[in-house]
Amino acid sequence: MSDGRPLLSGVVVVHDEEAQLADCLKALSFCDELVVVLDRCTDKSKDIARAFTANLIEGAWEREGPRRHAGIDVCTGVWVLEIDADERVSPALADEIRRTCINSAASWHLIPVDNYIGERLVRYGWGASFGKGAYAGLYRHGAKRWGDERVHPKVTISGSQGPILENRLAHYVDRNISDMIRRLDRYSTARAKDLRDSGQLGSYRSNIRRIFSRFWKCYVSRRGYREGPYGFLIALCAGLYPILSYLKARLETD
Repeated sequence: MSDGRPLLSGVVVVHDEEAQLADCLKALSFCDELVVVLDRCTDKSKDIARAFTANLIEGAWEREGPRRHAGIDVCTGVWVLEIDADERVSPALADEIRRTCINSAASWHLIPVDNYIGERLVRYGWGASFGKGAYAGLYRHGAKRWGDERVHPKVTISGSQGPILENRLAHYVDRNISDMIRRLDRYSTARAKDLRDSGQLGSYRSNIRRIFSRFWKCYVSRRGYREGPYGFLIALCAGLYPILSYLKARLETD
């Protein structure tokens, strides 16, 4: 506790995650407060979450920023830890997070991430909207604000950055290749809506060029080639994401 407030609040945003939610929440037992946001859940996610916390926020949100802030804004901890249902905090990372919250004078810290496809750890080639090498997941309450975009909203962080944590978060990105393709479809559909709302679709030619520039960035610059076929698939999805978003925004109406 700090000045009567909990030291650390954990917040998890959920949409129909009954298959993996319990494992995620068990790993957050080191938090002083746990908040779960239930977004249009039709499975047993609510029952599972209720076994771990009474702090449940239910609703329906089209955009990621407002959905996340529905949970963040009710947290009472000095520090906030943001976790998704497909992520796992190891005991070593949990200990490091607690020590950081007690000792750090900074406003926020990056948490390094290990991304998995199924059981396969894939370290290289992530980026360009697919996977994440690290993220600002640990921060003082109020230091981080999410934007209003539907997919990959912009994040604004105030205050000083502390050292990146040493222990890695496990992120189970996709179960298999079919999951990767479905995610590409979801992301590009949401991005197309953002493009239509902005009125700035870009050009067909520029988005064609981005197929190759983004593929090169993931496969070569970020050494996706070291992951063999998985690296190729990640780079391919990253390259196709802008042109698919553009074509959906231009040729579809919803």
